[in-house]
Formats: sequence, C-alpha cells, structure tokens
Amino acid sequence: MRIGSPSFASGTAPTGLGQVEYRLARDSVVRDFHKGRLSRLDICDAQRELLRVAENLGTPTEMECPICEEKRLVNVTFAFGPGLPRSGRALGHNREIVGLARQNPDAAFYIVEVCQGCSWNHLVRMFTAAAARRRPLS
Repeated sequence: MRIGSPSFASGTAPTGLGQVEYRLARDSVVRDFHKGRLSRLDICDAQRELLRVAENLGTPTEMECPICEEKRLVNVTFAFGPGLPRSGRALGHNREIVGLARQNPDAAFYIVEVCQGCSWNHLVRMFTAAAARRRPLS
C-alpha cells in the first residue's frame, strides 16, 4: 500500500458507532515524555514480534515518530475474536479486514502505531466488525 493511500490503518477507519480513538491518551504520553516525566525506556517498548509485523504488514504513514523524530510511523492492524488465535491475527490489507468482519461479526480490530527506529508503539484506534462492514473499501 502506498504512503497516504486510504486505508483503515492510515486514518480512514470507520467512524461513528463501534469505534474508540486513543489519540488523547497517546498525546498525553508524548507530552509527558517531552516534559521529562517519562523516559524512552518507559515508552519505547515494542516487542520483537510487533516490530516484525510492522516491517512485514505495516502501513507506512506520513507521520514522524513523536519520540525519536527520525522515522515515519507504521500502522499495524490486529484482529481479535472468536475463532482467531489468542494472540490475535495481524492483517495487511483492507480487504482482509472487511472479509474477516463479514465472516466474524464478533471480531474487534485494533490499530497500533509503531516506530521501527526507537520501538515507540501506541494503540491508535479500535473498531468493531460492524463498523468495518459499514466502511466501503477505497
């Protein structure tokens, strides 16, 4: 997927009912880091598996990492729900999200932003299968 192309992971995720934004919590953590209340060790803690998934399935964004300010962030989408692995399933394309949402009406989708440079990661958004089905593919 191209940088800036419409996708669930790059900002055109479902809106309205069935979604939760975590931007305020994210911004609070970033502010606390810049004020010296948190160290990089506190917040740059992405596990190797998350970094691997970001490298292989992540959607590049135009956003610079708010911590190291050197790399662009990558968004990774995970699905959790009945019939899926306990650790969730990483998804790489919008069609996978919509297909899974149609097959599994109880699935929940989580978008995590990841910096492959400093290992920053934060939950950006969660949305339900119903919200994913309402969003047409671009």
